[in-house]
Amino acid sequence: MAGTPLTELNRPLGQDRLVRHGKPWARWAAFACTGIVGCAFLALVFILLFRRDPDGGEPMATAAIVTRPVQPDVAVAPPTEPGARETRNQSTARQLESESGVTVVRPGAEVPGAIVITVPDSGEVKLAPAPDNRLVERSRFGLLPKVGPDGATPAQVYARPPGPAPEAKPAGRIALMVGGLGISQSGTADAIAKLPGAVSLAFAPYGAELERVVQRARSDGHEVFLQVPMEPFDYPDNDPGPHTLLAGAKGADNLDRLHWVLGRFTGYVGIVNFLGGRLTADETALSPILREIAGRGLIVVDDGSSSRSQLAASAVRAHIPALKVDRVIDTVTRADAIDEQLQRLETLAGEQGVAVGTASALPVSIERIARWAKSLEAKGIVIVPVSAARGLRNPSTTGSLR
Repeated sequence: MAGTPLTELNRPLGQDRLVRHGKPWARWAAFACTGIVGCAFLALVFILLFRRDPDGGEPMATAAIVTRPVQPDVAVAPPTEPGARETRNQSTARQLESESGVTVVRPGAEVPGAIVITVPDSGEVKLAPAPDNRLVERSRFGLLPKVGPDGATPAQVYARPPGPAPEAKPAGRIALMVGGLGISQSGTADAIAKLPGAVSLAFAPYGAELERVVQRARSDGHEVFLQVPMEPFDYPDNDPGPHTLLAGAKGADNLDRLHWVLGRFTGYVGIVNFLGGRLTADETALSPILREIAGRGLIVVDDGSSSRSQLAASAVRAHIPALKVDRVIDTVTRADAIDEQLQRLETLAGEQGVAVGTASALPVSIERIARWAKSLEAKGIVIVPVSAARGLRNPSTTGSLR
């Protein structure tokens, strides 16, 4: 109806809204900012795509290579006359000596223009890796040692190298073997860490993860031996453990036990008896065992625990490299008693030139040996591995020096 006011119900929707008119300059400013940001982004993309940044991206370097002729005066001897001037190249070499600690040797006419740089020896001794595929054979008991096709033997390859020769003639040489390792984890770790690398370590065949522990010992410079359990006089009350070699057993049974023991780990230089008073006194029982060992390129060590042992002498008759220990240093497990035995070992080394001792991996033994070893340099006494001590003795007697 014309002229009638519109109510809330019949008023057209949206017709009574207030129209807000924005300011024109605000819209223009927004458009301008958006345009500037867009242009900056496009410029950055263009730079990244088409311009190579010499200071960014993949590493780049430019170096000038200049070839200089060898100066003929490099090998000239240093001046001896007063007022003489050294050449520029010689001064550079001497500066190298003083700054880096190396020794520069100028050979002379036989190597014209050469400079031989001798780097000082760090004294670190590295053992050959084990196992060496030439020196192992597979068996149902694991890898067994053998002589290689080229004649190489485990006793030669796995032995600790002699290392740098002492500057002066030693007053004596002492070889030490610490046995019973591999059973106590803490005792084994202490022996490996605290004892000098020249001390030989003997492992029993009963420990866990023997291969890993033995290789750790070898990586620290210790040559290793395998302890073979042998029948003592009071067996079975005193039982060395499973697979013990027995005096009354059949030869085939003992060889089966021996193979089990030999397959427990690799990298050992030789074998050493663990107990064995009865077996080592019986040459008839020893013969088949030693014949088997003879073909495997190992050293045989008699640990000196039994005065009636024929182990070393029988091994020599079987043409096996052998050695008998001079003194067991921890029969009495007191610090003062061990110190006394170490002193007697020093005296014996002075008299004979070389002496060989053994000890067990007891905490007191390791502690006393480690402390004693630090005093030897002042006395002119050198610790050598057991394999080297054998080489200093007459192989026909296993005892007297050459």
